[in-house]
Amino acid sequence: MSKQLIKSTAIVGSMTLLSRLLGFVRDMLLARIFGVDASTDAFYIAFKIPNFLRRLFAEGAFAQAFIPVLSDYKQRQSKSALKLLIDETGGTLALYMMLTSIIGMLAAPWLISVFAPGFHWESGQHELATEILKITLPYLFFIFSVAFAGSILNLHGKFATPAITPIILNICMIAAAIWLAPLLPQPVVALAWGVLAAGILQLAVQFPALMSLRLLPRLRNGFKNNDVKRIIAMMLPAIFGASVSQINLLLDSVMASFLKSGSVSWLYYSDRLVEFPLGIIGIAIATVILPNLAKSHSQNDAERFSKTLDWGLRWVMLIGLPTSTGLMVLSRPILSCIFEYGEFTAQDVLFSSQSLMAYSVGLSGFMLIKILTPGFTARHDMRTPVKFGIYALIIHIILSIILMFPLAHAGLALATSISALFNGALLLQHLLKSNIYRPEPGWRRFSLKLLSANGTMATALYLNLHTEQWHIWSGSEKALMLSLMISLGGALYFLILFLIGIRPRYFLGE
Repeated sequence: MSKQLIKSTAIVGSMTLLSRLLGFVRDMLLARIFGVDASTDAFYIAFKIPNFLRRLFAEGAFAQAFIPVLSDYKQRQSKSALKLLIDETGGTLALYMMLTSIIGMLAAPWLISVFAPGFHWESGQHELATEILKITLPYLFFIFSVAFAGSILNLHGKFATPAITPIILNICMIAAAIWLAPLLPQPVVALAWGVLAAGILQLAVQFPALMSLRLLPRLRNGFKNNDVKRIIAMMLPAIFGASVSQINLLLDSVMASFLKSGSVSWLYYSDRLVEFPLGIIGIAIATVILPNLAKSHSQNDAERFSKTLDWGLRWVMLIGLPTSTGLMVLSRPILSCIFEYGEFTAQDVLFSSQSLMAYSVGLSGFMLIKILTPGFTARHDMRTPVKFGIYALIIHIILSIILMFPLAHAGLALATSISALFNGALLLQHLLKSNIYRPEPGWRRFSLKLLSANGTMATALYLNLHTEQWHIWSGSEKALMLSLMISLGGALYFLILFLIGIRPRYFLGE
């Protein structure tokens, strides 16, 4: 089992890595072309809404509701029954998404007022954000369809095509920034058209893989199908439970709209850097283990269910902890290397690094939520993650109000991190208490050794920062030095682990 999980995770992780790297190219380009000002704040707020929905659907939350039911059908029903469920679920939900997109476009001014109430005092910024949102909202229909298709493919062990589709979004936005933006009176609007084009193309590339499985949906009315009703009833709580951290990130942007100009953009750039390891590690592992957990539950194999969760948690600890530490220590060098060009200034690097350090505190919490939530949803338990998500949301709001005044935008990021750690701890405690997850032997010693290696790596990186030099060096010098520090930090981390006795069997499940 472990070898197949590793292989599938490697496929998803490598595709996600490629997408994230291209995403950084995109963000470097946008920072150079557009800088940080009121118009970029307007775009990032308007883009935050469809991008938030993209993360809900495309990064696994939708699959939390759909895959467990689909897995039951695959195990117990015929191929024709499975195909009918796919057709009727797809047709019913497509209608809902089309109506939601249309209503959202009509209500765009109101939505901007809700998600960025601080823009209300700047009529030009509010109008620009509204225009962008009207163009990007139809993306919701397409990205839902992409997530729907991806869930079907993932259930059948086809992970590569769904994992590579985010690359298309980055390509389309880069093309729009370079070629379309100079032709428009308001250049930043070109990015909205790039988002819409990406949605269409992302859906189109799914078709060949679905056709090879003979599961390309023929959209049908499924309002009378009880299983379709069950999926829809499970969908909203599943999405909320799996995506409370994304909801908190969205609230960060809402509150940041009241702070000084640039706050929304600083949060965006630091969030993008945290999303890089979260996608490669957390989301990749969660994407792979969900079908396996659903299959184990369908077969009443509690031992395999627990071992799959244990495998995922070992990898999060092994890779997630040093990644969080590295982002925190190297926050300014990373931001300077990637973004400090053109209109993106040293001051922008400083302010963005403050929120990046705060988000880094919660990276392990973000990953825990991604890994542990399938432990509930695979068993059709949607209520428990929702309950814990509500608790975390309340904590986030309270802490945001307390911290945003002394720490500004960094306080909002810190509140999100603390609430994510709290949410992850609640999920883990419940799985342990319910005897659903039974840790494999050696966890305490394994954890202490990981913490020792992290502390050593962090100290070595901190002592070699040379913070002030980064603003002077050229782009190539920054890239060389950052690559060297990351390589040496990673090598030191794994060397320490090896010297203190960590071997592959601890995290490969052998």
